[in-house]
Amino acid sequence: MRFLSRLAQDIEGATAIEYALIAVFIGIALIVSMQSLGNALSNNFALVANAENNANATAAGSA
Repeated sequence: MRFLSRLAQDIEGATAIEYALIAVFIGIALIVSMQSLGNALSNNFALVANAENNANATAAGSA
């Protein structure tokens, strides 16, 4: 408990906590953006796969 009270009064401790919070928020932003990017890439690959399947089906049907 004594450690926490000293840490609360110490300016360097407050600065460390602020940097830690900034790092946490940056990490959250990166995770959210990477998930969005992953979903977009997944959708693009699915569209390409469907286009290839349709092209193969069309080519097989006309042969």
